[in-house]
Amino acid sequence: MLNLERLRTLDALARHGSVSGAADGLHVTTSAVSQQLSKLEREVGQQLLAKNGRGVRLTDAGQLLAEHAARILSQVEMAQADIEAQRGRVVGEVRIAAFPTAARGLFPAALRALRVDHPELRARTSELEPERGIREVLRGDADLAIVLDWNNKRMPVPGGLARAHLLDDSADVAMPLNHPLADRSEVDLVDFADDEWVSWPEGEFCYEWLMFTLRSQGIEPRIAHLAGEHHTQLALIAAGLGVCVTPRLGRGPVPEGVVLVPVRQRVRRHIYAVWRMDADRRPSIRAAVEALREAGRAAD
Repeated sequence: MLNLERLRTLDALARHGSVSGAADGLHVTTSAVSQQLSKLEREVGQQLLAKNGRGVRLTDAGQLLAEHAARILSQVEMAQADIEAQRGRVVGEVRIAAFPTAARGLFPAALRALRVDHPELRARTSELEPERGIREVLRGDADLAIVLDWNNKRMPVPGGLARAHLLDDSADVAMPLNHPLADRSEVDLVDFADDEWVSWPEGEFCYEWLMFTLRSQGIEPRIAHLAGEHHTQLALIAAGLGVCVTPRLGRGPVPEGVVLVPVRQRVRRHIYAVWRMDADRRPSIRAAVEALREAGRAAD
């Protein structure tokens, strides 16, 4: 009889690609992962891992069993969801990841509502950029992730995930108080062709969106500063060091010396939640999505 926890360990190794990655994903030690995999090899009577430089790789038998393990764990997830659905009670734990401004703008109201309406449900949250949040959901390390599209650039979402729209979030251009366009009621992004920009870090989806959007309007962006937090971006703007696009959700107080001007052709982020389809019937996920939708309606 194959042990479910050992199959879960093998699945984690296949998904993370290393013993240390599997240990991090399962929140156990590398020694515990190695022990579980050694026991699984003895159970099946075949070698599942082979040395690969300083790490390990799956053998053909290991890859075959890992594919079965993924399907078995998906069936277990669906069975748990069906049991929860039949019971109809919102209990247990739900793990939610969100990018920082969504966490700041949605989590306080949504988590407070969940605590009041479903006191037997425990919510655990983390801040993750959208791409990583999606990976965490696919790996089973998060139940829900809050992610985004921009109105002119979609984020790829793999198959096997369900999604629910939470809100549309408008964005403005932030500029120093003494900027020549600071007294405008509206601006176009082409108005800032000669400005230096403060942007999200390279490699993030929002950085790629900014570069794509400006270049599509004939602007070769002059990126002067990179900062992941909007508060840091606005502090740089207040110091007169450039301009930036700043969404409204979770923005908080605007520093003195910063002016926000709407974009004439609205710049919007479409914010939504994603979760695994095989967990779709879990009352805890449905309750969390509804709480996030209510928080989104209040923030819109």
